[in-house]
Amino acid sequence: MADGVRPALPARPLRALLITLSGDYLFCTLLLTLGALSLAAPGRIGRYPELVDWPTIATLAGLLMLTKGVELSGYLPRLAQRLVAMTSSERMLALLLVLATALLATVLTNDVALFVIVPLTLAFKEAGIPLTRLIVFEALAANAGSVLTPIGNPQNLFLWQLSHSSFEAYVLAMSPLTGMLLGPLLLLTLVAFSGRAVRVPQGQAGQSTDRTLLLMSLALYLPFLIITDLRYPLVALAALAPLALARRELLARVDWALVLVFILMFIDLRLLSQLGPLRSWIAAIDLSQPAHLYIAGIAASQLISNVPAAILLADFSHDWRTIAYAVNVGGFGFMLGSLANIIALRMAPDRRAWISFHAYSLPFLLVAALSAWLVLN
Repeated sequence: MADGVRPALPARPLRALLITLSGDYLFCTLLLTLGALSLAAPGRIGRYPELVDWPTIATLAGLLMLTKGVELSGYLPRLAQRLVAMTSSERMLALLLVLATALLATVLTNDVALFVIVPLTLAFKEAGIPLTRLIVFEALAANAGSVLTPIGNPQNLFLWQLSHSSFEAYVLAMSPLTGMLLGPLLLLTLVAFSGRAVRVPQGQAGQSTDRTLLLMSLALYLPFLIITDLRYPLVALAALAPLALARRELLARVDWALVLVFILMFIDLRLLSQLGPLRSWIAAIDLSQPAHLYIAGIAASQLISNVPAAILLADFSHDWRTIAYAVNVGGFGFMLGSLANIIALRMAPDRRAWISFHAYSLPFLLVAALSAWLVLN
């Protein structure tokens, strides 16, 4: 009887994954790009696995498991209900969540902040608030808040090591930019959300909950982050085995499509960043000029994301502060500018969330770019 059941179990998640990927425009675009790059240079295909940042993939997979465990525990709707009862309006609730995202991003990185806040936000679906817009603002807040510290995002971590400055010195250098980003974002939040009362979600008190799953997920969260921070992400992922064994259905509910998207992004972006014409074009820009370096950092972030852009520009200039300002500002604009944008939009309930994201993010990029340049000078 067991032999008759087991083969069918992995088929459903696999079929669901294939259906999800077939309708995922980002995945299809990345796959087509990879196909074109492979045809142009077939000799590199064997080295594709080396282009993937597997520690990041392991960290992403672990975070997806932990946050899915918290979500499936059924306690987030209860927390959402209490938060709604504490706030007086949609505007105040949005401001609270945007601020929480920015603050968490300074110490937990922008990606982790979104993994914490977005599932909580989704629990407000009964409260009558514009969920997609709120998640878009949380993505912007994660990018803005993460600017402050060396551990706020991957590009800061890389540039901090490159600068040989202390933690405090780096924070001091990035503080003006953080203020210039968060200030307008908070004002925009006040304008973008209405002052109408938020209705308390109904019918959540009787929802089934899994206390054991919640406690296991929360108990494993801090050890996972600590082990990951010690540069042992594969060990950290293996440490989640008790969670996977205790709740095997959890693995089937994880967004594995997002993991595949990230793997493709690493391969595509690193292949693009190695193209001779691109590197020659950058070398010809005269990056010794701060203005040229700044513009190149923002533009490169829009094309290949801000982490690869920081690594690429560091080969041509030692002006780490200008590079840091440029690539952090470059996290806004197009959704490819920051991988945190991809994470947030993937978790949004509306598959057209990218339209709403760009409606806010592109104008915000223009304001941020001008403001940051004034701060730099």
